[in-house]
Amino acid sequence: MKRNMRQWLNELHAAPVKKALPILSFPAVQLMDISVKELIADSEKQAQGMKMVADRIDAAAAVSLMDLSVEAECFGSNIVVSDDEVPTVKGSVVTDMDEAEAMEVPAIGSGRTTIYIDAIKKACELITDRPVFAGIIGPYSLAGRLLDVTEIMFLCYDEPEMVEVVLDKVTEFLIAYGQAYKDAGANGIMMAEPLAGLLSPALAEEFSAPYVKRVVDALQDDNFLVVYHNCGDNTIQMIDSILSTGSAAYHFGNTISMAEMMKHIPADVVAMGNVDPAAEFRNGTVESITAATHKVMEECCSYPNFVISSGCDIPPMSNWENIDAFFAAVDSFYNK
Repeated sequence: MKRNMRQWLNELHAAPVKKALPILSFPAVQLMDISVKELIADSEKQAQGMKMVADRIDAAAAVSLMDLSVEAECFGSNIVVSDDEVPTVKGSVVTDMDEAEAMEVPAIGSGRTTIYIDAIKKACELITDRPVFAGIIGPYSLAGRLLDVTEIMFLCYDEPEMVEVVLDKVTEFLIAYGQAYKDAGANGIMMAEPLAGLLSPALAEEFSAPYVKRVVDALQDDNFLVVYHNCGDNTIQMIDSILSTGSAAYHFGNTISMAEMMKHIPADVVAMGNVDPAAEFRNGTVESITAATHKVMEECCSYPNFVISSGCDIPPMSNWENIDAFFAAVDSFYNK
């Protein structure tokens, strides 16, 4: 459903009581009584899962699967799939400059991209009371999966030209992938760039921010927003380069103090975070997630541009009692 997303974001910013916007999609497997393996292979199930989640929780938007293996698989990466965990990437596909230069940019429709694009199209038909965001990986995080997530950090120093060749190609692919989501009816994308959170501010400014900005500049407009997500440890130190991407809004993980981060966010820019998805949503209790949610909100809700969220993607087998308790905690905070 097409909508003015700038207006939606402005209204979210201005609202004294803000709906939460957690990255919540994979726990749909429990509502549907299916495995993660089944979910990632079927667009109908993905759309139905998003609808079931939307019907259960009153979030500001619906968010599709944050599956950071989809794009790497298109480039030839080996993917490890299980019944109850998010898919992961194993190994590398590029080891030298010759392989980097020879690497072809995959066509949209390769791998599972058709499934994920079709899922968004179906979800947009089912969910009409809130925006629908598609999930996409960030350029440096995708390059890291192709070069190996540890090796790329050394290559940024030792062979920066090779890293840049790979980054150029993955950015080209991500722009086309984001455009396909846009054409399918998505109201925006949530771009996950967590691997960049391990870089120094200088390296992030060189190897992440400019490529993210290319994607933002190519796709973002009044009807389609880019929300930048980074759950790395160094996001506060690199916030200037993160903001330079021009993303419409920003989402941060629980490894940093959200209260400290909010000091660095311009007053007219929405920032979201950061209740721990593993410790609280997956392994916490109703009491502990309630306390954790209230703590973040007490520290951050004095900033009118803050929106409460999970710190990252909520794991598939997270207890729905905890998820419900998170939303109840948001309501009780605003109602106290």
